[in-house]
Amino acid sequence: MQLSTFQVTNFRSVLDSGTISVGRNICLVGKNEAGKTALLQALTGLHPHSSTGFSYDVERDYPRLNLNAYQKEARDQEATVVTTEWTLSDAERHHIDASLGPDWLSGGTVRLSRRYKDARPRWDLSLNFPGILNHLYRKFQIKPEYVETLSSDRVTNTNGLFKALQALTELDAAQTGLLNLLKSWPGNNATAMVMGYLDERLPHFMYFSHYDRMAGQIRLDDIKSDEHGFHRMVTVQSPPNHQGYSHPITERRSLSIPENVFIEFLAFTGTSPAEIADSSTYESLNAKCESSSNAITDQLLEYWTQNAFLEVEVRVTAAEKGDEAPFNSGTIARARVRNTLHKVTVPFSERSAGFIWFFSFLVKFSQINANDCDVILLLDEPGLTLHGKAQADLLRFFNDRILPKHQLVFSTHSPFMVPPDDLTLSRIVEDQVVEERPRRFVSKGTKVRDDVLVTDPDTLFPLQGALGYDVTQSLFIGKHTLLVEGPGDIVFLKALSAQMKRRRRRCLDPRWTLCPAGGIDKVQSFVSLFAGARLNLAVMTDFAAGDRRKLEHLKQSGKLAEERVMNFADVLGLPEADVEDIFTAEVYLRVVNDAFGLKTAQRLSVAKLDKAAPKPGRLLKRVEAAFRLLPPDIPEFDHFMPADWLIRNPAVLDGDDAEVIATLDNAEKVFAAIDKHIPH
Repeated sequence: MQLSTFQVTNFRSVLDSGTISVGRNICLVGKNEAGKTALLQALTGLHPHSSTGFSYDVERDYPRLNLNAYQKEARDQEATVVTTEWTLSDAERHHIDASLGPDWLSGGTVRLSRRYKDARPRWDLSLNFPGILNHLYRKFQIKPEYVETLSSDRVTNTNGLFKALQALTELDAAQTGLLNLLKSWPGNNATAMVMGYLDERLPHFMYFSHYDRMAGQIRLDDIKSDEHGFHRMVTVQSPPNHQGYSHPITERRSLSIPENVFIEFLAFTGTSPAEIADSSTYESLNAKCESSSNAITDQLLEYWTQNAFLEVEVRVTAAEKGDEAPFNSGTIARARVRNTLHKVTVPFSERSAGFIWFFSFLVKFSQINANDCDVILLLDEPGLTLHGKAQADLLRFFNDRILPKHQLVFSTHSPFMVPPDDLTLSRIVEDQVVEERPRRFVSKGTKVRDDVLVTDPDTLFPLQGALGYDVTQSLFIGKHTLLVEGPGDIVFLKALSAQMKRRRRRCLDPRWTLCPAGGIDKVQSFVSLFAGARLNLAVMTDFAAGDRRKLEHLKQSGKLAEERVMNFADVLGLPEADVEDIFTAEVYLRVVNDAFGLKTAQRLSVAKLDKAAPKPGRLLKRVEAAFRLLPPDIPEFDHFMPADWLIRNPAVLDGDDAEVIATLDNAEKVFAAIDKHIPH
């Protein structure tokens, strides 16, 4: 069962978030105090994991501005906090199909919501009872005349069917079989049966805002485990009795959170305190420690690219009397970090805060993967202590280790935590404020957007930063670099490539790093800059008639093989072309009209283009000419705005009409031409 959408209402700063679509992974992007935490906590309360222990509280959580009015009003039910839609897996659908037939559900999703003071979440099922009843009649071969009787008695659901069968004084074998089936269902009806089945498979929400950090060492003596987890048995003196005497007693004490993470660390590496304590020889103990060290080092080096010269060592030694209590007695397990370049080891606790955070996170969530697969993870601002590159490593860990088993929703205001390869995974969160009249501001509450421009530039900053970083990193680490004219080219190519990938058609090879050169005049400077870096370079540029001499000069410079200097006009078979000419005029105008919010009378059409600038001609120049004929209150045409709108609204390319298919065919030509220059 997979979460498809959620909507938060009446919770803290969120009056109505709007419907938020969810895939395997979404990123809530917004500035501080925008309401990201409120969204995650509201979702947590739908079906919280036992480790989270979150529940709704009206006085704490209902929007404070309206709380008094809400508590005074007469109402039949509490306010709804969260409403969700879920998509069933094929296995879940088939299981219910076997009982109710293939047409039991109207629509492809089921709804689940929770209100203040609800003891449990509530399912809202749109069951197709006519289809269910017909399936049951056919399955048990109920006689046609009895089916007619049921119909005439207006039996319209399984509750009515159960009562009708119970009312019979004599039942034939078919009726008895059907009645027994209904008796075996919870509540003797299809609705309760389906709800019970879904309850068993409903994932729990596991919310994290505080990320536990691992202790660098732990005293192993007296650590025991039972069904409740690990604890320490400690002998202490009892309080004196009335005669002043005391005696030794054994107490069960909980381990600290850092100690528990250390236990999880040992489990992650394949051992435990008990196994270490049971080692009877030095070689046996050393083998366990080395195996643990190797296991965790392999994992660390895979996802920590900040320093390739680190190894984690697990050591178990007798305590030294001069050490700080309680590590001055008994047996101590220690984690140390060796720098193989500097030939030195230091205690785990002396590494950087970012390293300790990342290492602890890797341990903690690897254990969640191993032990708890029926959870949806909600992470509030993960990785804030990490360097930008380490945050990219964290995103890679999400993709490799968490997303194959769990859905993930996380919040951030860092541009480095925005998934750079697919900005459509981001949801913009902003506290929407409207100025109703001069100096009279009214909050509309937290809103979440995935298909329109936000009104606050500060909110948009992480997305702009992510895109800017994705562009500029090619100056330093892009092994395969494709130079294009500007940021709009990058966004258009990424949007088209994402659509082609969804359709399982040829997309742009993901190894390419796209970099804007700023125009054909500057391409040669860029090529000269990259030439000494031994990178795989190619150029895809716009082409106008006046650019021919510039292109020839670039090809003859010898900085780049002639076939690697490409332009859209040659690839598309046009006399002149920009990246926009990949699109047919009809599809590009759909994007332009919506990107600029043009009203019905103002919307551009192919006929208006032909009137403003007849063919032949570059599509971009024809649109610019048409914009000059629009009323003066229309914003000036901006080349980047259509690209920015398309990356947020990819559904415009989802259709199968001739214009969309022709656009995608053109994109395939461009991708094929570019990908010829990357090794396979």
